[in-house]
Parts: sequence; C-alpha cells; structure tokens
Amino acid sequence: MNTPQHRINPRKLLLSKWTAAHPKHREKHFLVTALVRDEEGTVIDIELQAVLTGRTEQLPWQTLRDANCWLMGWR
Repeated sequence: MNTPQHRINPRKLLLSKWTAAHPKHREKHFLVTALVRDEEGTVIDIELQAVLTGRTEQLPWQTLRDANCWLMGWR
C-alpha cells in the first residue's frame, strides 16, 4: 500500500506551517522554527514547535512527507 507523500524542498521549510493529521495532547498546529544542517549545509533535521503549547521537537525533515501524519498549512 502506497502512502501519499508531499513534495518538499527542505531549504524552504523554515517558518512553514503544518497540521498534525492525528493530533496528540491537543497539539494540532505546528511551525518549523529551525533547520538543522550538516557540515556541507544540507538540511538533515527540522525543529517543529507546537503552536498551542510551545513544545519543540527535532525530527528528520523527511517525516513531513508522510501525508498520513502531516498536512501542509494550518487546517
């Protein structure tokens, strides 16, 4: 079974808005607040901040490609 994927340019993720497809702890809307790069400047991770609580977590940017988990924009 194929999972739908978003086409994403990792260099343009900073300050992008995302909605959790399955919110936990009432955290539905998120903002990319930082890009983590390797020595060559390639984006490897993002810092995602929950708008409601301010909680942040770092995860691989490719995680946002999974449309079953993340929706582009705030909905």
